[in-house]
Parts: sequence; C-alpha cells; structure tokens
Amino acid sequence: MNTKLSDSDVVELEVVVVATHDAADGIRAFDFARVDGEPMPPWNPGAHIDLLLTPGLERQYSLCGDPNQLETWRVAVLREPESRGGSEWVHERLAEGDKLRIRGPRNNFPLVEASEYIFIAGGIGITPLLPMIAECEAKGRPWTLTYGGRSPSSMGFTHIESEYDGKVTLWPQDSRGLIDLAALLNTPRDGAAVYCCGPGVLLDAVEKSCEHWPDGSLHLERFRPKAGALDGVSRSFEIELDQTGLVLTVGENESIVDVLDKAGVEVPTSCREGTCGTCETVVLDGIPDHRDSFLNDFERDSNEVMMVCCSRAKCDRLVLDL
Repeated sequence: MNTKLSDSDVVELEVVVVATHDAADGIRAFDFARVDGEPMPPWNPGAHIDLLLTPGLERQYSLCGDPNQLETWRVAVLREPESRGGSEWVHERLAEGDKLRIRGPRNNFPLVEASEYIFIAGGIGITPLLPMIAECEAKGRPWTLTYGGRSPSSMGFTHIESEYDGKVTLWPQDSRGLIDLAALLNTPRDGAAVYCCGPGVLLDAVEKSCEHWPDGSLHLERFRPKAGALDGVSRSFEIELDQTGLVLTVGENESIVDVLDKAGVEVPTSCREGTCGTCETVVLDGIPDHRDSFLNDFERDSNEVMMVCCSRAKCDRLVLDL
C-alpha cells in the first residue's frame, strides 16, 4: 500500500490560501494552492506538512484532502487556547488570499498492508485518518472507525457517518462518555491494523489496550510529547560526528541540535520536541537517552537511531552519522 515518504520527497513551496471554512466549533479547514499555478506534489494518506508561519514559528498539520486531487492541499486546524501560539496564529491571521511558505509532505504514519483496519480518532485526530479511510474504501479493504469528541458540535467531518453507512461510530463524550476501548480492542485479531490519532490521553489508553495484540498491530501519531517524555536528568556529554571527526560538547541546558546549529552543522528539524521524526539521526556508537515520542519500543531498544532535537546520552560520548 503506501510507503513512508523519503526526505527527497520533501519540498518547500510558496502557496496561497484559496479557500477556508469552519469544519466544526473551533476547527477551520484551509486549502492551499501553489503560487506558480503548478500542481501540488503527490502525497500518501498519513502525510503531514509544516506551515512556516513566522521566523521561529512553524507547526505540523495532517493533510486531510484527496491525494488524487493535486490542485490543492487541505489541512484542518483546531484552535487550542493552551497551545504555544501556532493554532491561534492560524485562526486569527490566516485568511483566503494570504501567501505563506509550507514544507512537506512527510509521512511518518503510512497506511500499511493489513487484513482489516480499526481506526480510532479523537477530536482533530480524525484528519490523517480521512484519506486512509477513503483509500481503504476504494480498494475494498475492511475497516471501521470509532470517532470520539467532546460534543457533536466540536467534531469535524461527521458527514462520514452517513457517507460510510454502518462503518462509522460517532462517540460524543457529552452523551456517551469515553470510548469503550475494552470492547473495541479486547480480542486481538491477527493481520489487523489499529490506527489511532488524537489527544495524548486517548493515545496512551489505546496503547495500553493493545499491549496484548501482536507486535506491529498498533500505529499511532502524536503531535505532542507523551507525558513525562522530555523529563530526566540533563548531564553534559560529547557527540562525535563520524563524517568529519568533529567532537562537540553538549551542555546540560543545550540540545544536540542547538550545539550542531552553533557549529554550522545542518540537521532538518521541525517540532523540536520529539514527535515528528524529522531529525532522526543514525547512532553509530554509544547509548542514547531517548526522550522522543516517535520511536517504538523496538526502535528505542535497538539504539540505532535517535531524535537529536530532544534526546540525550546515557554515556560520555555518542558517535553520530553526521
């Protein structure tokens, strides 16, 4: 089915907002087209893009339109009062006719081959699942969606309930409480894939509920760090860049990326908090102190890669493939 897009697929474009509409209370959708009039780059379900809002302010949003329609790209943005300013900027200042730069697409949440798909969405987490569902439907793949939110008015794209009759269960919390994950995930099914996107509490609960499922069954996408992921003692350590032999010291209050930036060594970054996977770097020697919310347990245990935007070292020196 879909494969993870490589860094060579990522481009930076100047685009214009050609349409915008409210998808639900607090959710606004934006359609972008290239300023030069050329088609947008191809993408697969699960991909996200970076909106480069101002110097130092960029945010990631899932593409939620039709991958077969490349006149525009669409994202939907939830206004979050307790956010770091990105969603408020988008809601308050981005309007039809405005131009901005965007970067992408990246896909760290690809749709894998499976015998059936169990989709679970919470709030704005519905966005990356919409094109996945459309692809499953087009290819005759069995699937179901359980979609939770605070209330019906806060849940965008609820038209899918009637569009895909019998396959979608809407679960507004104000009338039904929390999604019954025990009933949904109690019995593991070989060959099935569970896809979930939404608030951290939902992702954590789904992760817990799938502990007895076969390895590789669960697929999550986080846009915020797991609770406590960035915590821990920060000690000084060294990094050695294998390609040049350069040795740099990472101080207690610095990240690896900070130190690399000062040394003029460019590593692509986006979220700077270990959720997007953009800065994934190969570790040739040493033991990382993984503080990301992107790698799975197997990848962390292998210590073959790390997120240099937030992770540190459990040893005196890390040797990186840089």
